[in-house]
Amino acid sequence: RAAVHVQYNELTLRYKTFDLVFRAYDEGMAWRFVSRSKDSFTVRNETAEFRFSQDVEAAVPYVQADDPKLPFMNSFESYYEIHPVSQWKEGQMAFLPVSFKMGNLWRINIAESDLLDYPGMYLRHNGGKLLSGTFAPYPNDVEQGGYNMLQGMVRSVADCIARQPAGASLPWRIISVATEDRQLLDSDLVYALSRPAADADWSWVKPGKVAWDWWNDWNITGVEFRAGINTDTYKYYIDFASANNIEYVILDEGWSVNKKADLMQIVPEIDLPEIVRYAESRGVGIILWAGYWAMNRDIEGICKHYSEMGVKGFKVDFMNRDDQIMVDFYTKVAQTAAKYHLLVDFHGAFKPSGLQRPYPNVINHEGVAGLEQMKWARPSVDQVTYDVQIPFIRMFAGPLDYTQGAMRNATRSNYRPVNSEPMSQGTRCRQLAEYAIFEAPLTMLCDSPSNYMREEECTEFIASCPTVWDETVALDGKIGEYVVIARRSGSVWYVGAICNWTPRDIDIDLAPLGIEAADVTLFRDGVNAHHAARDYKKESFSISDGHIRVHLAPGGGAAAIIR
Repeated sequence: RAAVHVQYNELTLRYKTFDLVFRAYDEGMAWRFVSRSKDSFTVRNETAEFRFSQDVEAAVPYVQADDPKLPFMNSFESYYEIHPVSQWKEGQMAFLPVSFKMGNLWRINIAESDLLDYPGMYLRHNGGKLLSGTFAPYPNDVEQGGYNMLQGMVRSVADCIARQPAGASLPWRIISVATEDRQLLDSDLVYALSRPAADADWSWVKPGKVAWDWWNDWNITGVEFRAGINTDTYKYYIDFASANNIEYVILDEGWSVNKKADLMQIVPEIDLPEIVRYAESRGVGIILWAGYWAMNRDIEGICKHYSEMGVKGFKVDFMNRDDQIMVDFYTKVAQTAAKYHLLVDFHGAFKPSGLQRPYPNVINHEGVAGLEQMKWARPSVDQVTYDVQIPFIRMFAGPLDYTQGAMRNATRSNYRPVNSEPMSQGTRCRQLAEYAIFEAPLTMLCDSPSNYMREEECTEFIASCPTVWDETVALDGKIGEYVVIARRSGSVWYVGAICNWTPRDIDIDLAPLGIEAADVTLFRDGVNAHHAARDYKKESFSISDGHIRVHLAPGGGAAAIIR
C-alpha cells in the first residue's frame, strides 16, 4: 500500500539495566528488551515462552538441517506439518512464522521484527502446551564449505547467543491475532515494528519484474546459436524483456567461475560489460547472482565495481543461517548496496523480519519453498496446498521470492520433476493469479522467453501486472483451502484467487473495494483444466452488481483486471 497507518498502546517496564517494552495493536501484540547499559554486554540466552490454554492446532515449518552437527543451518524452505502442539516432533525446531488455530475463534501467528545484529528465533516444544524460543549460538569459527564452496560452515560456537553494544534494542517478539484467516493476508505488523529508513533519497529504488534464466535451464528455442551461459543467450533474454517492458534480467549462478567464490572471475563465455551495455541500450537492468562466501569476501569492492559497470543489483544466495554473524551480514550488504544504489534480493535466506523498511533497496526475500522445488520434488510433494498456506503464514512476515510464472502446467496426476523443462502443479490461471496474490516487489518470470512468446495473452498479463501497490484488500480465504486478494495500482484493481486440489465455485464480492459497476478482464480455468492444466479462458465483460462469479478447477486459479 502507499502508506501504512499505525496505532498502538505502549507500556514500558523499567528495570535496573534494561527496559521491557510492550505494544498492543488491534491486530496483535509485541514485546522487546531495550538495554540501558552504558557498556557493551553479552546475551547468554533469551527466554520467550508461549503457553497455550488448550492443545491448539499448529502449522509447523520444521527445520530441515542437512547435517545434524549443524542443527541451525537450513534453507528455510520447509513445508508445513499440521498437528496439535502436543504432537510437536520431539527435539525438533521450527523457524518463524508459525501459525496456530485456536478452535473456531481465532488464528495466531508468532513472528519477529527489527531483527538486526541478533540471531533469529526458533520454536521448540517444552512439553504439553508450552513452546519456547531458541536461538543459534554465536559462531566462534566459520570456514568455507558447503554448496560449491559458497557457504560458511560453523565449526565451533561461543557460550552465548549475541554480543551487543551499549544501549542495544533486541528484536520484537510478535503474537498476531486474527478473528478470520483472511486478516492474516493483509497485515503490516512486521513492517510497522521495524525501524524506519534513514532520511535519504530512495527514489532510485525501482521495483519491477525479472526475466530469469535458471528455472528454465537457459532453455530457449528457434535461435541460431547454442543456448546456455553465454553472451548471445543473455542478449536474447534482454530482447524479450525489452519487448515486454520487463525491467530486469538476472544472470543466475554460472556467470562467475564455479567453486572459486570470487565474483571478479567471470567465465570466458560471458562478456559482462557488453551484456550490461546492451541491456542499458534496450532499457533493461542487469541483476547478478552471488554466493554468500563470495559476496562476503569484499562487499564494498564488489558493490563498487559492479555499480560502476552499470549493474543494478544482486541476488545473494546460500546464507542458510540466521545466527548473529549472518544476520549482521544482511545488514552490511543492505547498507553497502544502498551506498552504490544497488537492489538486493536475499535467496537461501531466513524469513524477512522488517529489514526492507530501514533499507528499501532490500526488495525481496526467499525463505519459502517456491516454484523452484518443482524442478526436483517428488510427485508426492503437494505444492498446491502449500500455495494456499504461505500467504497467511510466511507472507505475514513480508515479501517472498516464490518465482511463479510457469507455462508448463500439470494436474495432480500428471506432475513429475523435469529439471530442464520444469512444470508447475495446478493450472495456468493459478500461475497468473499468483502475481496478484504473492507480495514481491521484485518478481521473477521463471519460464523461458521462448515459452512466453508462444503464450502472448498470458505474457501480456504477467508483464503488465504491477509489483508494488497503492492499496491491498484481503477479500476472502481460509488457510490450506483458498485465497482471494485484491490489489490496486492507480485506478485499476487486480484480483487473484487460487484454491487447493478441491474444485471450488467462488463469488468475488467487490463491495469492500467500493465497486459495483466495472469492466472486467478475466483469466479463468478452462472447462478441461481438470484434465489439461494449461487450459484457460480469457474473457472481457461488464458487471453492474459488484460480483464476479468463477469456477476454480482442482489446483486452479483466476486472475481479474477490474477497471
